[in-house]
Amino acid sequence: MKHLRHIAVVTLAVLALGLQGDVAGASTTWQSARVVHLPSGATSLPSGYLPALSCASAGNCSAGGAFSDTKGRVEGLLLREVHGVWRAPVTLVTPAGAAADPQVTITSISCATATSCGVVGSYQDRHGNSESFVASEVRGTWTRARQVVLPANAARSNQYSSLHSVSCASTGNCSAVGTYVDLAKGGPGEAMVVTQVRGTWRRASELRLPPSANLNPFVNIEQIDCAHVGYCSAVGSFTDANSVEQGLVFDQVAGTWSAGAAVALPGDASAYAGASLSEIGCSGVDSCAALGTYRDQAGHLEGMSVTQSGGSWGRGVRLVMPAGAAANPHVTFYGYDGISCPSTSDCSAGGQYLDTSGAYQGFVVSEVAGVWTPAAAPVLPIGAQQGGQYGGVVSVSCRSAGNCSAGGAYVDASGNYQALIVNEVANVWQTGQKVLLPGGATTIGVDGGVYGLVCHASGPCTAIGSFEKNPTTYQGFTVTTR
Repeated sequence: MKHLRHIAVVTLAVLALGLQGDVAGASTTWQSARVVHLPSGATSLPSGYLPALSCASAGNCSAGGAFSDTKGRVEGLLLREVHGVWRAPVTLVTPAGAAADPQVTITSISCATATSCGVVGSYQDRHGNSESFVASEVRGTWTRARQVVLPANAARSNQYSSLHSVSCASTGNCSAVGTYVDLAKGGPGEAMVVTQVRGTWRRASELRLPPSANLNPFVNIEQIDCAHVGYCSAVGSFTDANSVEQGLVFDQVAGTWSAGAAVALPGDASAYAGASLSEIGCSGVDSCAALGTYRDQAGHLEGMSVTQSGGSWGRGVRLVMPAGAAANPHVTFYGYDGISCPSTSDCSAGGQYLDTSGAYQGFVVSEVAGVWTPAAAPVLPIGAQQGGQYGGVVSVSCRSAGNCSAGGAYVDASGNYQALIVNEVANVWQTGQKVLLPGGATTIGVDGGVYGLVCHASGPCTAIGSFEKNPTTYQGFTVTTR
């Protein structure tokens, strides 16, 4: 049901339909999900993998994932919605030198306009290296993917590089972040950024780490958000000289990336906090919010928010979990699009926590006028047992402050995972409702669910995901509001 980004594959879940309402003239009634058509020769979505969605405007979206063919090869899948209609699927053309089975992983997609997007990820070359790739949609047509030229200090063999996230501020101007193996150190986890300028992707550049970084820093970069060309922020984690994982932020100002900085943690953080940042949302060139986790002095895994204002990142603030949370709530953020900031100091987000009965539940949390309110557990449909260990809120998108949609999952009375969507109307989260899957399917399965959800101020919302067609096959689906 869920693939934790850059971690082991776990269950993903999200989305539902049927909730009636009207926000600022935009419908919040979700239609029935529809099956995603795959390229000729495709057999299924491996592990239900359909992670990337970006919509330049309502009803005009691009999506990406992977599919398996009859020979067991894993190829990149590209989808495009035009005026609310999904066009024929496209297979990503891999770079020259790709392996016969390229094992393509599309991790992120970003669209500046309805016909101009960037997509990033990784693939395997014929020498067994994992290499990063970039590809562009130009006037509605996808170019062939190209291998990223890594920084000069990258290892020539036994390379394991991947781009994790991309953000396109305008047509032909995108930035993507990821990691690679350093030649001298021979270990994983150096940070890099790849920039597209006026349609041309440049060589990757190493991002400088804080002075406190370990010799092998084991960097993990989760997300990047570019509010304007030359103004971006990215978040993740690194290991310091004491072998402690720390939350990490990078900022680009006027085209120049500053050295990364360790996040100042909440006052109750342990000296061995194991902190990381998983989500970021920016409403302006110097106004962002990031979410992540840390361990407190009792060893409990807590959620935290970190706010950037006037270009400076403040100290992390502990998020208050819903009433009934366990002493150790085991807070999780999934690292997809789990935060949305429609205006300065107003954001909504979601994740997962553990309650006192030992059950996993999803939560939603909002920042209102710069203050993060206590989190709330979505009200689940009648008969639901719990949010589920592989459930929780994954994707959040807001039409305006206090008017959002959040995707999540729950375990029904029969013990099957189901997907749901919860709408927030005028700062009040409504009861979640079950998604009606295509073809009478009864469960999203272990690896299925909704990965992406995008809403605009007006017009339809769009979501993508996958479900279990049978015990060995996953299919993709799309869902929109009316």
